[in-house]
Amino acid sequence: MPGPAPGGANIGTVCQWWARAEGPQIEAAAAPVLRGPRARRLAGAAEPASCTRPYFRPMRFLPYPFLLLAAACVPLGTPITSTSTAPTTVNRASAGAPAAPALRYADYTYSPAVQSVQCYVATGTNTAVFQPPVVPLGQSQSLALEFDVLGDQAPRLLARLVYCDANWQPSTLIDNQFLTDINEFLITDYKIGIGGKVPFFHYALRAPALKVSGNYLWVVQDGAGAPLLSRRLLVYENQVAVTLELGLAPGGDQRFTLQQLNFGISYGGVDLVNPAAEVQVVLRQNFRWDNARYGLRPTFVRDAERRLDYQYFNYENTFPGLSEYRYFDTRSIQTVGQNVLHLDLRARPTAVALVPETTRAGLGYFQYIDANGRRVFESREYGNGTTNADYADVTFQLRADQPAPGPVYVLGALTDWQLKDAYRLTYDEAAHMYTGRALLKQGYYNYSYAVARPDGTADETYFEGSHYETENQYDLLVYYRPPGTRTDLLIGYQAIDANARQ
Repeated sequence: MPGPAPGGANIGTVCQWWARAEGPQIEAAAAPVLRGPRARRLAGAAEPASCTRPYFRPMRFLPYPFLLLAAACVPLGTPITSTSTAPTTVNRASAGAPAAPALRYADYTYSPAVQSVQCYVATGTNTAVFQPPVVPLGQSQSLALEFDVLGDQAPRLLARLVYCDANWQPSTLIDNQFLTDINEFLITDYKIGIGGKVPFFHYALRAPALKVSGNYLWVVQDGAGAPLLSRRLLVYENQVAVTLELGLAPGGDQRFTLQQLNFGISYGGVDLVNPAAEVQVVLRQNFRWDNARYGLRPTFVRDAERRLDYQYFNYENTFPGLSEYRYFDTRSIQTVGQNVLHLDLRARPTAVALVPETTRAGLGYFQYIDANGRRVFESREYGNGTTNADYADVTFQLRADQPAPGPVYVLGALTDWQLKDAYRLTYDEAAHMYTGRALLKQGYYNYSYAVARPDGTADETYFEGSHYETENQYDLLVYYRPPGTRTDLLIGYQAIDANARQ
């Protein structure tokens, strides 16, 4: 049945909105000027008996819904790129909070209160949210970041950009070498969720103009300096010409399950001293980082033609074609949508049970239009999915005659393409069923089921199968570090839609 075009014990809900954390908040009066009794004491003089007034007011303990949401009650934290962590450590420790999580230079969500993150190119079209955060240098269209913070209070949040090298490690460039603005942006565009059972605030911001091509990490932090989420951004130049096309994988039956990408780079306008060593490429499927291909070196360097060819015979440039992504539609939670079994409108939040599913491994290819693992938020009844869409407890059900060889997870943009404990399914031997719940915003979702390998990577073929005919998007990133510089420039970019539907 074709899907619409894009327009349990330990899975738990991602964040129960009714949860409340208690934590101390310290209010202290400013220290007095050094004169009078205090000056006499510092000088060694005796304190008059009548001088018994304390210098600080007693501490007051105030509750607030989420510890991380105390941003408005504490001073701004240490900048993310600072090597000093003392202010943040002292502030959080004095409040009895755990230490701030370490920043990861990846697409990552650090707090369960942060939900429904989308990072895309703000083209102004209905399909903008499906555009990956990749823009050419100097383009007028900006990169957008949107997300929700669950709770009934709007925290004060700030954003920063971190310039990274080709391996996603922080660069030694200082802020004014890649930015024209001060690298600390207060997020002032936020709105309250309207009329839903789960309270939240929706935040939105745009990236400033950037001066250098390459990799950027967008980091949102609370007022205490703790990261709440991070997203990778790409800014590229067209200094080289890139060709990228779908080919046939070598070998027998594997050519029916794998998709091979052939590519080459013409560098006529760039003076490369050692092209094979100076150029790095990254090949991605559906704009994912979790299964990207790294370390690909040119097999032929054609100096006369100033061209690099990449032709492999050991599957270095291949991906499993997989199947079209599974989907469900909760754009309406008043009526049952596609692949939804039933709704419980009395529950808070609304409970949604999906249709029980089965493995697709070993089945023939079935064609329909999907969103390549992504999702879009929308409310059919009230429109404007950013603030009018409510959250619901969604239960996934996957039939399996026997347990898989490893833990089973829901995987997709809804999980940041990571195997998260919040999306791990539990196997019921009596029912021969994997089940799990997640708190998700109303919308149209793509996802797959994946088995965790011993090395921690995701095996989607176990439940999804793999087919050469599947439609997937691929892109190639070309990096170059000029001699004597400290930057890995993104000098070429190309994206294609393999097996595109007409």
